[in-house]
Amino acid sequence: MYTIKFSFEQKGLAPVTLENVEPGQSLLEVALDNNIDLHHNCGMVCACSTCHLYVDRGDEYLPELTDREEDFIDRAVSPRINSRLGCQCVLEEGSGIIEVTLPDQTQFLGE
Repeated sequence: MYTIKFSFEQKGLAPVTLENVEPGQSLLEVALDNNIDLHHNCGMVCACSTCHLYVDRGDEYLPELTDREEDFIDRAVSPRINSRLGCQCVLEEGSGIIEVTLPDQTQFLGE
């Protein structure tokens, strides 16, 4: 089981810590299941960059970055070395602590 802390760059949003999160789910699924708004325009199939997030801690509990995912991250707003797509970050078997930051998504409001 995992403990996952979601932090937000968008002003006014307090961090959310989730405990006892089961493996086998993507970070995008975990966020949506817990009423954390993370855009996902392509339907979770690694065909866009809207579920872009930053993995600040715990990347060892996630699959390695694929070439396809990296291509879409390059198109994301403000990519960083720790950028990932939430739909591709499926929690591996095991347990640990994962900390992620969601970029300010207000630039997507007009889409």
